[in-house]
Amino acid sequence: MTMRVVTNILVSLAEFKANPMNVIEKSKGETVAVLNGNKTAFYCVPVDEFERMIDKLEDLELLTVAKEREFEESISVNIDDL
Repeated sequence: MTMRVVTNILVSLAEFKANPMNVIEKSKGETVAVLNGNKTAFYCVPVDEFERMIDKLEDLELLTVAKEREFEESISVNIDDL
């Protein structure tokens, strides 16, 4: 089974556990893959990148809802009645 790693910065779990802030500082804002053995255990993702990913997921969820409702019958509403 092949392993897909989505970053160029790799550290061992032992190195990360020994000094996580040092790993983060050395990464200079890039995502870090933390390996346990030769397998990715988790990714350490910068806050701004994580927030972008969450925003993108929320956008995709809203797009799904919009597409589901695209062909539903519309209802006329007077804004003053709201």
